[in-house]
Amino acid sequence: MAADLTSRADAADRAIGSVSVLSEDSRRRMFLFIRRASRAVTRDEAAASVGISRKLAAFHLDKLVDAGLLRARYETPGGIRKVGRQPKVYEPTDAQITVNIPDRRHEFLADVLLDAVLTEGADETATQAAMRTAEQRGREMGENAREETRPGRLGPERGLTACERLLNEYGYEPVRETPTQLRLRNCPFHPLAAKAPDLVCGMNQAFLSGYLSGLEVSGVQAVLAPEPGECCVRLCPNASDHDERMAPER
Repeated sequence: MAADLTSRADAADRAIGSVSVLSEDSRRRMFLFIRRASRAVTRDEAAASVGISRKLAAFHLDKLVDAGLLRARYETPGGIRKVGRQPKVYEPTDAQITVNIPDRRHEFLADVLLDAVLTEGADETATQAAMRTAEQRGREMGENAREETRPGRLGPERGLTACERLLNEYGYEPVRETPTQLRLRNCPFHPLAAKAPDLVCGMNQAFLSGYLSGLEVSGVQAVLAPEPGECCVRLCPNASDHDERMAPER
């Protein structure tokens, strides 16, 4: 889980860095020209595409290479070998740039829905299959996190602390309102949740409930508590546990 969180943070940093590199107009136009060329492009061709000098083009192209957006090699255009050093050519990498602020996880929702479609039972509706798959995915992730961290017994407070790692990683922006209650400031599935709230919010609740179960957190439940602009789910004490603590002694 720690490795996944670090990887996610590193990917976000790289994406932001790539966007920053593309903020310069000539650099961005050369990048688009090379992507659309469907072949390796020389410095001279890149420079001519935006009307700048070869030296300035080389500077911008090296920035794009450093950012992981282009790769460079030496090759003779057209395959015709000539005397002397082969020119440097550039082509796009397979890098994809995605920056969402706040974080969105539409690909995760799509993946769970795809699994639900592929595993839907004869006695299930599509919605039931989606809820089952979301709960199962959360449970598996919780079990994996428990196996990795071996946290021992997790009551409400320590359990929520353990959950915060996943919630941060998936863009929920958790806020600890009380020692045993987490409010989730961001919905990673917005705006899709607004289009189908019963389905998406239900899957969200099932996923987080499954995670709590797999992580073996006691005394905490994922409940639907929609607030405008926030996640529809909160993590709070189990109603039965709360009632027992509040009941007068006899």
